[in-house]
Amino acid sequence: MIELLETEQQRLDRLIEEHINKHEKLKYNKALLESIPGVGKVIATRMLMVIGSRQFESASQCSAYLGLVPVQHESGSSIKGRSRLSKSGNPGIRAKLYMAAVVATRYNPDIKAQYKRLTTKGKSKMSALGAAMRKLVQICFGVLKHQQPYQPQMG
Repeated sequence: MIELLETEQQRLDRLIEEHINKHEKLKYNKALLESIPGVGKVIATRMLMVIGSRQFESASQCSAYLGLVPVQHESGSSIKGRSRLSKSGNPGIRAKLYMAAVVATRYNPDIKAQYKRLTTKGKSKMSALGAAMRKLVQICFGVLKHQQPYQPQMG
């Protein structure tokens, strides 16, 4: 049964790839996304699906849709809880974004600088990775919105 499911998944991945290659706009957008350090074939495809499936007006809306916004833990009189990610979106895409963020903290100059700044300020590594995931989504959104390859903002 597992073997059957794996071959079906490979078939679906092939169909998705063929669909993207048939349409010039999708193919170009995927190439734009892959210009971002930390974004590979899998994340580029997933972000094309997410951003293309909805009409997001801003990068923060897209981040919120994926569940990458911080929420405060407030309950009654205890308002000193630590913030965490809302996790309201698709957990599969979030898991893939996590791995992409881990890579981006090493190779993407903007995300690397943000990660270093947050961990130096005393944020936990997981919290800084959550911020890196959000930043990665926002960079993807910006690259597609402006139709230009990624250019690092940090020097």
